[in-house]
Amino acid sequence: MALATNGDQPALWDESRQLGQLFMMGFDGTSVTDQVRTLIEKYHVGSILLKAQNLKSAEQATQLVLDLQTLAHQAGHPVPLLIALDQENGGVNSLYDEAYIRQFPSAMGLAATGSKKLAKDIARATAQELNSCGINWILGPVLDVLTNARNQPLGVRSVGDDPQEVSAYGVECVKGYHEGGVATCGKHFPSYGNLEFFGVPDDVPTITDSIENLSQTALIPFRTAIAHGIDSMMVGGVAMASSQVNVMHACLSEQIVRDLLRHELRFDGVVVSECLEMDALSRNIGISGGTVMAFKAGCDLILTCRTLSVQEDAINGLTAGLDNGMIERFRVQESVQRILNMKAKYTSWEKAFSPSGIDNLARLQPLHTSLSTTAYNKSITVVRDQNHYLPLSRVIKADEELLLLTPLVKPLPASALFHLLQNEATTVPHLGRSPSIDTNTSIMSGEQVFRELGRMLARYRNGKISHTSYTANGVRPLHENLLNRARGVVVVTADAGRNMYQNAFAKHISMLSKLAVGPDGTTREKPCVVVAVSSPFDFASDTSIGTYVCTYDFTESALQALVQVLYGELAPAGVLPGSFSQRPQTSLTRQQWLVESFSEDRDSTALDGLLLQSQDEPSVHAAALKNATSSTFLLRDPDVEEAHFVVRNSSTKELFGFCTTYYFKNSGVGHIGAIIVDPARRRLSIGHSLHDRAVRALLQKKGITKFQLGVRFPHVYLGIPRLDPLEYKRQRQWFAKLGWNVSLSTPVATMTIRDLSIWSAPEGLGQALSLSDVKYDLVHGAEYTDGMMEHLTRCAQTDVRGIYQRALGDKAGCGIIRAKRASDQAILASILMCRPGSKIARFIPSLSKQVGAACLSSPVISTMYSDRVTLFQGLVLLGIRQLKKQGVRTVLLDYTREDFTIHSLKALGFTITNSFEEISSDPVHWTMMSAT
Repeated sequence: MALATNGDQPALWDESRQLGQLFMMGFDGTSVTDQVRTLIEKYHVGSILLKAQNLKSAEQATQLVLDLQTLAHQAGHPVPLLIALDQENGGVNSLYDEAYIRQFPSAMGLAATGSKKLAKDIARATAQELNSCGINWILGPVLDVLTNARNQPLGVRSVGDDPQEVSAYGVECVKGYHEGGVATCGKHFPSYGNLEFFGVPDDVPTITDSIENLSQTALIPFRTAIAHGIDSMMVGGVAMASSQVNVMHACLSEQIVRDLLRHELRFDGVVVSECLEMDALSRNIGISGGTVMAFKAGCDLILTCRTLSVQEDAINGLTAGLDNGMIERFRVQESVQRILNMKAKYTSWEKAFSPSGIDNLARLQPLHTSLSTTAYNKSITVVRDQNHYLPLSRVIKADEELLLLTPLVKPLPASALFHLLQNEATTVPHLGRSPSIDTNTSIMSGEQVFRELGRMLARYRNGKISHTSYTANGVRPLHENLLNRARGVVVVTADAGRNMYQNAFAKHISMLSKLAVGPDGTTREKPCVVVAVSSPFDFASDTSIGTYVCTYDFTESALQALVQVLYGELAPAGVLPGSFSQRPQTSLTRQQWLVESFSEDRDSTALDGLLLQSQDEPSVHAAALKNATSSTFLLRDPDVEEAHFVVRNSSTKELFGFCTTYYFKNSGVGHIGAIIVDPARRRLSIGHSLHDRAVRALLQKKGITKFQLGVRFPHVYLGIPRLDPLEYKRQRQWFAKLGWNVSLSTPVATMTIRDLSIWSAPEGLGQALSLSDVKYDLVHGAEYTDGMMEHLTRCAQTDVRGIYQRALGDKAGCGIIRAKRASDQAILASILMCRPGSKIARFIPSLSKQVGAACLSSPVISTMYSDRVTLFQGLVLLGIRQLKKQGVRTVLLDYTREDFTIHSLKALGFTITNSFEEISSDPVHWTMMSAT
């Protein structure tokens, strides 16, 4: 019979070509081998499964796939090969390339982010990368529901235990894979989420749920994925034993494949069998018999992964079944047509011969790198932190030692270490297989896997880290000695539910940490953080582990995000999957504190004490409070409605927290001016309670048009402090969680000339200013009030009316520098000049106790004047000259936006002393927030 072309019907193909389409087979090697050549040329196998052992890099993978497609074309295949791959992300990736293939979180890690959009974006990105290498079929998504998380081998490969959540994320993955141009395969039907293990480990696991129970839970994601166009479905090789069904292997059962999947769930896509080379199946049934059973059950594609002799046995078995009438020919044509339909959607010879390759991967790299970072940063989950040990920098000093204890595990296939060890095994002949890996267990002799974690901790901490491993031998004298020496300890577990020695070890270390004795002989508990780098269920419900963090995999990307969380550079944003996220967790429960209105008579002394405690902190955040007292925050301005709040101990009269709000009636702007919490009582939701009360108070203000985080006057916090990057990130994330849109922000700064005695004006600047059509003057006293108020109104700067009125009322201490148009004397710009000891100085803590310091404050410049920079420079220059004449040593410019004016101020000799981020929002936003 003549060879078929792309346009031929499969019924016209010869028998061997039709049968070849019914197999997906794997092989050993990183290039075309005799084995795969035989499969493609002799047996016309139409689908190839690639594994991690086949792939060394993206470039090599692209070439290998191209070589396989070329071989198939030369062998007369009518249609291209399906090239399949497991690329689930997390710890299950077959293709690894540090330069071109991005690492993304596991399915459960993605669910921890709470973002289905992110799941879809990552599925698309994964598919785009595979497609670039010529791979056209991804064996995913995993649709199993972990109805029993205990001792389940799937772990983080599943989204979780909620069928609806698994369905939702599964559908988004299907959409993303399709948008990326690859075929999809749901697995592992009918579910690996509740397996029982009877007998020896080599025996096949068993599903004991009835079909009815499966239909109510485990089958929901499969049913949903079918409704959304999933292309294929892999049926597992597990046993099933219940009152309704009793089968040895699901993929060989007509009741499961034909009746349940095809008829009840109405799936008409490609059904793939489990690999028939699994030990229990080949031992119980045999390859030939298993192949016939799988096909008769309703499978379209028979999978055999490794050995040529076994693969030939499978092909011969199907041929024999066809010859002796056990298999109907129409069934062969029916399955071939399903496979060809899938091939037609996702491949062609044109696509097969022109993969976009490395060039496209390089183009995708920046976007996918950012996507990976975002996903991992959002996935890290702090399940509990009962004693508020996080971030570790709060409880362990730089000169104190931190101990890291890690288990011994195999490196993940998607890791540089795995490929390094692979290369050692292949490039050093006498080694055979790398001796650092015991292939019979999950133990690696050595600490390579977590060595980089120790290095990352040391780099972030800039202090001493001790790192050692632990085994099933439990806590040894070495561990105890290191723990005694350390101030705190991080214990890593990896599937402690299946490796019970890890569970016992972590609990033992946790107990020893609680009973630790300090130098004075008293009990001094050591901070102990347990980190689960695989299944989050290790200690999810075990509250004896006080601080518990989950990463969902131990790739380098996950560990990098973990370290950032441990040291406070990154706020933990992940949540436990499924029903666990709905259970009350100590660390996730926010305490509601009684918030009272501030009473000056009752609370002023306690507030001064709180401010002193806060000022003692070694941070830029605390520096903004230097010299601040309770009176600093009390404006007593008739045009400003003040409402300040406290959380206090009514017994001891101490203040645990303080918050200020100001409503400027002239501008309609409500400000949250400061939120200050006792350093010893942070992370207890005091700040959250104060913020909620402040928002409610401002919402009650009639005519309010804008909310603003930060206030110019009193001059303490103009917004979120920015000079300390770590503190800035932490504060920014905290306010974002409270509901502020931190992307709608304005950077502002405070600037200083520290020594006017050595200052001189930039050459030529004074002359240039004198030649302009603007004249400058300095005025004092209330008689200028009306003109200045009109100027502020014209410039839409009514929020500074109060401070201008104070300045005009303090003739001895303050003046106003004006820039006026020479032709009509119209005021174009103004700035306040506050001398040492002025009435305004008490609202600017950095001035109040600084000898010889003065301030330039609240610049207001008309937008109608074209050269605003020159106008601003003129105001400031005149102010500096006046203050220098008066013997002032230091000049503070209390507010300027960090825009083009910064450069002009630096040219005058100013340097930035503090930087803030003003954030604004609409009252409607907070009304909606309070409603939810």
